[in-house]
Order: sequence, then C-alpha cells, then structure tokens
Amino acid sequence: MSTASEIPNSAPTDNSQLARVKLKKNEERRLKSGHLWVYSNEIDTQVTPLNNFEPGQHVVVEDSKGKAIGVAYINPQSLIAARLMSRDGSCVISESLLTHRLKIALSLREKCYEGGCYRWVYGDSDGLPGLVVDRFDDYVVVQLNTAGMDGLKEQVVAAITKVISPAGILFRNDSGARKQEGLPLTVEVAAGEWPETLSLVENGVNFTVPANDGQKTGWFYDHRENRQYLSSSWVKGKRVLDVFSYVGGWGIQAAVAGAEEVLCVDASELALNFVEKNAALNDVVEKVGTMQGNAFDCLKQLVEEKEKFDVIVIDPPAFIKRKKDFKNGLTAYRKLNELAMRLLSRDGMLVSASCSMHLPNDALLDVVRGAGRHVDRQVQIIHQGGQGADHPVHPSITETQYLKAIFARVLPSF
Repeated sequence: MSTASEIPNSAPTDNSQLARVKLKKNEERRLKSGHLWVYSNEIDTQVTPLNNFEPGQHVVVEDSKGKAIGVAYINPQSLIAARLMSRDGSCVISESLLTHRLKIALSLREKCYEGGCYRWVYGDSDGLPGLVVDRFDDYVVVQLNTAGMDGLKEQVVAAITKVISPAGILFRNDSGARKQEGLPLTVEVAAGEWPETLSLVENGVNFTVPANDGQKTGWFYDHRENRQYLSSSWVKGKRVLDVFSYVGGWGIQAAVAGAEEVLCVDASELALNFVEKNAALNDVVEKVGTMQGNAFDCLKQLVEEKEKFDVIVIDPPAFIKRKKDFKNGLTAYRKLNELAMRLLSRDGMLVSASCSMHLPNDALLDVVRGAGRHVDRQVQIIHQGGQGADHPVHPSITETQYLKAIFARVLPSF
C-alpha cells in the first residue's frame, strides 16, 4: 500500500472555456426526465467527436439545437460517455460543489442512523456520480469509480476533510468499475493515519473488519435493515447457517439476538478469522462456529452429513455482473437455493439475497419458488427487503436499486 502523491488541481474556476458535447436529435429526452447518464451512441460525433476529449474532462452537454442541458464529466473510453453533475450550465465542478453535496448526503444519514457508521455517499443517488464513501466513525473509505471522479481526488479529500475532519482516508480504488473506465487499480492512504482494522456498530452489535484487504470497502452496510428484521423476529433459540458470511454480519447479529447456534461459511480464511474476533467481541464465542470452503461444496457436505438448520441466510456476491452472465448466474442462484432448502428444518426460514443489479426481483422470487418445488417444499414469502436508506434509489436510474432479500418460510409440501 502506498501513500497518495501530490495531485494537481485541474478543476476549472469557471465554465467559459469548457468544451461542448452535442447530443443527437431527441437524445436529451431521457436526461430531461431525470437521468444523469449520456451514452456514447447518443452523442453527435460528427459535430463533437469523442476522440477530442480526455478522460475525466469537464464539459457542457447541449441538445441538438445547442441549448445547454447541464455540466458533466466525460470519458470517451466508456459506454457511459458522460455523467451529469449539474443541470445548471454555469455550474463549476469544484471542491465547493463536492463539499455542498457531501453535506446534503450526510444530513440524510444522520437523520436515519445513530452514530457514524454508514454509507455516506452512494454515487449518482447523492449527486456524486462515480463516488462511493463508507464511514467508520473517524475513518473513511473512498472509491473513485470513474475517470471524472478520479480526476477530482484532491478535491474529494479536501471536501471530506472540511465536512468531518476524519482521522484517516483510504482510497480503495480496486473495483471492477475502474477497469471499465480504463483506470489503474490501487489502494492508497489519501490523508491521515490508517489502522489495521476498522470498528463499527450495526443494530447495536460491535464488529471489527480488515481495514485494507477486506471485501469491497470492508463492510456491507446495505443489508443493515434486513439483518435487523431477521434478528428481531426469527432467530431466538434457533440453529442458524450464514453462507457467504464474510466477517459474520448476519451470523454474529443472530447470535447476539439469541440464536442457539450459528455456523458461518466462507471461502476466505481471513474473513473467518474476523468472524471469530467478532464473536469474542460480542461474547458469543460458544455459539459461533466456522466452516471454510466453496459455498456450494460446503452446502453439499452438510446435506450429506444430514445437518439441519432452522434459519439459513444465503448472501452471495453478484453472480450476474453483466447481462451476458444472466443464464449462468441464474443457474447458480437456483442451485444455491435448492441446496439451502435441503438443509432447512420442517418449518424453516430461508433468507435468499442477491446484489446482482441484472437479476430482477421477480426472477429471484421465481428462483425461490422453483427451488421449493424442486425439493418438494411449500414456500411462503414472509417479507421482502431491499437496501437501506444510506443507499437511496435514484428514481430515474434503475441500476441504483440492486439489493434484494427474500424471507421465505419453507414448510413440508401441502
């Protein structure tokens, strides 16, 4: 891990010299209805060739008649060629704008959650396309997922510092989204000091997570409300299986809520080491066990051993990262849900989750239905959850609504 080098401030002080990007006829309709993205095939490349622009360059987007629609940054290498930052053609993309948007985003989180642990910035939904910020009290993990936001990294650090003065800021710039933008993958300390572990409190339960090499930003805040729902009603006195457990987000909270026994399954030795640390942190060591290995193999082994659980949570990574992955990903979801149902007791609870943006909620419901019929079980949908308030949905950008959690009671066949 390296320390961030000094980055030149390339943000303009006014828009008088900004290049113009002209859209084809009628291509402004989606933007005017609320969307923020400009696709490369919507740009009139005869008038404004894409190869005239540098990745991350700030531009004014115009309709086919030359009327300004707003200010954006552009990346000619990306299918999403431009992302609007403001509908005011005179707006300057600057540290001041970032600071203002950060304050607005912070006000939502402070209204919704006690303490300082949440996703502070969720990209387009917070008017900061390409920026993700997770807060762990005095420490902040940042992802710059687009060339435009990457070009503002110095201003991002300055704005975050101005708003909350954190003890440390880490750039966790190793996401797949950066590859699509033609950006290098790096992890670097951007400001302050950085610890080996981060601490957080979720639903009253204490956790510690790896600060540098955990999954994504180190924690998955999006399931907070879903974990609370499960723990508040369904786990007391039960035997719980947490598959793809990572550091025990579901399982540890279930143990604290009164589960009799919890088994956390994950392929990562590091993650399971943190499961044990988090069990100790919450005085539930005697309730929590771990099993390392491929989730499908572990579930098959548990089936062969005739194990049974009262509650099973399957919260896998995205099996469908791109539309072309849909068929194979759907097959994986089906196999996973079928295996889980074979392990459920006669009156068991299955939490089937998906973070695949390209898997519609109806498709996941059909997976659960089909799995029930395949193993001759009757399924009742008790509850359906989504992402928390710190992952607000942009109503014009369906991609911002990605998380699904189906709570299904699984009974013997009627």
